[in-house]
Amino acid sequence: MSQRKIFATTALPYANGNFHIGHIMEYIQADTWVRAQRMQGHAVNFVGADDAHGAPIMIAAEKAGKTPQQFVADIAAGRKPYLDGFHIAFDNWSNTDSPANHALSQQIYRDLKAAGFIETRTIEQFFDPEKNMFLPDRFIKGECPRCHAKDQYGDNCEVCSSVYAPTDLINPFSALSGATPVLKTSEHFFFKLSDPRAVAFLTEWTQNGQHVQPEVAAKIKEWFGVRTNPDGSTSEGLDDWDISRDAPYFGIEIPDAPGKYFYVWLDAPVGYLASLKELLDRRGEDFDAYMADPDLEQYHFIGKDIITFHTLFWPAMLKFSGRKTPTRICVHGFMTVNNGEKMSKSRGTGLDPLKYLALKMNPEWLRYYLGAKLNGKNEDIDFNPEDFMLRVNSDLIGKYVNIASRAAGFISKRFDGKLGAVSDDGQALLAALRDAKDSIVASYEARDTARAARDIMALCDKVNSYVDANKPWELAKQEGMDARLQDVCSTCIEAFRLLTVYLKPMLPAVAEQVEAFLHVQPLQFADADRLLGAGHGIGKYEHLMQRVVVEQLDALFEPPAAPVVEAVKPGGEEIAPTITIDDFAKIDLRIAKIVECKPVEGSTKLLQLTLDAGEGKTRNVFSGIASMYQPEQLQGKLTVLVANLAPRKMKFGISEGMVLAASHADEKAHPGIYVLEPFPGATPGMRIG
Repeated sequence: MSQRKIFATTALPYANGNFHIGHIMEYIQADTWVRAQRMQGHAVNFVGADDAHGAPIMIAAEKAGKTPQQFVADIAAGRKPYLDGFHIAFDNWSNTDSPANHALSQQIYRDLKAAGFIETRTIEQFFDPEKNMFLPDRFIKGECPRCHAKDQYGDNCEVCSSVYAPTDLINPFSALSGATPVLKTSEHFFFKLSDPRAVAFLTEWTQNGQHVQPEVAAKIKEWFGVRTNPDGSTSEGLDDWDISRDAPYFGIEIPDAPGKYFYVWLDAPVGYLASLKELLDRRGEDFDAYMADPDLEQYHFIGKDIITFHTLFWPAMLKFSGRKTPTRICVHGFMTVNNGEKMSKSRGTGLDPLKYLALKMNPEWLRYYLGAKLNGKNEDIDFNPEDFMLRVNSDLIGKYVNIASRAAGFISKRFDGKLGAVSDDGQALLAALRDAKDSIVASYEARDTARAARDIMALCDKVNSYVDANKPWELAKQEGMDARLQDVCSTCIEAFRLLTVYLKPMLPAVAEQVEAFLHVQPLQFADADRLLGAGHGIGKYEHLMQRVVVEQLDALFEPPAAPVVEAVKPGGEEIAPTITIDDFAKIDLRIAKIVECKPVEGSTKLLQLTLDAGEGKTRNVFSGIASMYQPEQLQGKLTVLVANLAPRKMKFGISEGMVLAASHADEKAHPGIYVLEPFPGATPGMRIG
């Protein structure tokens, strides 16, 4: 087989929160497929990125007191523990606010415009009168105009998958304020999906059996048919796609259109190309030449909730901007728990990926379990804790790992770690394992890892039957049976290596341990065509995997404990004992102007302040605020002075009072000290009280 050239991606997660188990399921599916391709010798570039744009990011960043760029960067900083933890190996991870994505998105737009697929129209758009902004589709909710499901978004229905305009919604409301939005006019840019060229292309592309699963093609076909519009009229074909949004908006500016930005779903998929370009640029490879290769294959792994964007908008954008269209859109279903129950953290039915890892649960348990469930179709899969424990313990421990543990010790102790010749019965067993290679590889290619897992476990059963029939533990006790013992155990080790080859895409870390144990190079599928042979030396066997125990699953699905309400310590310390008004009156607090401020030579903590407190003279005060302020920041400011504090002799001179400043009791956790500054209008000498 000649080497294939493949570009693979997963859907871009929105950069407003951590990964959830649905992300991890998709990444494990894609990573397993990519590893299987590489084990056949194919050249794969596997990239991902954060979807960084849109009003939700802008609004969340504003609430957090951050720029959108910093908000996205902080989210991205938390991605690594998830990806590394589950052995998900992207070649590059980017975000859609990258310079490469800005440039590519704008160029694709220009190319679409030149091809006659962009037009402008004045439209009525929902405006939130309380927030004083045009509402993005995702911030308008209401009743779906097609299936009448409640609480649906303004661009598409998550129940029936219909795509519509926000103005089609029944009883719309603002998701930001709850207010009923009003209509205002605005000029918008449209991608003409209704163009006969686009309709003809997409009809053929989605229905030719090559690019999407049959069940996905059937769903897409519904969108091309005759439908009843909200106003009672009927229409056929595809609606044009609104690709612009009005400022304020965090996104990519539309060329030559001030105040207009690309709708996030235009530039998000371009992020696939931009992330690839970053990778190739880093390697010194030509991105344009790579993408122009007619043999290049392009695969996207996505969930069924975003079929519309990836099977209509994205292929059309690529086709009519003069670019290669995807080879395959690989759609998976959702993940439920306990026989179809929707995941909920509050009910203890959520599967938190980081909690899973924190409980020291083996990530390859989950990789295998999901692999044993996913069949390449657009179907939901269920995580059942009892089934998870049974399948992992039975398949991986009882069937697979058990083969090595029953044979390796005898090879090490009795035969100096050297394999022996394999006799006819062993050769027949190993031939059956080798003959299964093409079928297993084909299952990986079709993303039917469930079938691959079934077939591999059936092979494990064959090997374990061989072990039970030959009983190496009994052979070891019989005189004159050393040759047969070495033969049987060598057969088991050879079989274990073949099974590891087949399981490696799902269990990369275990495979790496096995490679070290067997003293072999990284395993490829071609290695199933040959045996290690007599005389090959192996290392000492170390246990490869522990069993799942029920206590781990109980802890994984334990509902979060109710928050413990503790006595609040404002600023990190208790309020001081109560005083009387007479006690307070003893402290003379005055408004003071900082006439001069300068560093104190020999001290990194102190600043020297010259204060005017309206006394006809100035005062000298040393204050430990140098870590927070430069002298020029304070000079000319008003502050609060404890005017009747006894003068204190210090190493650097006399301090004639104290300026008031606030700080937290736990300086390490909450560093910083903040000088009090009165409102404008106060003048030096005024008493505070």
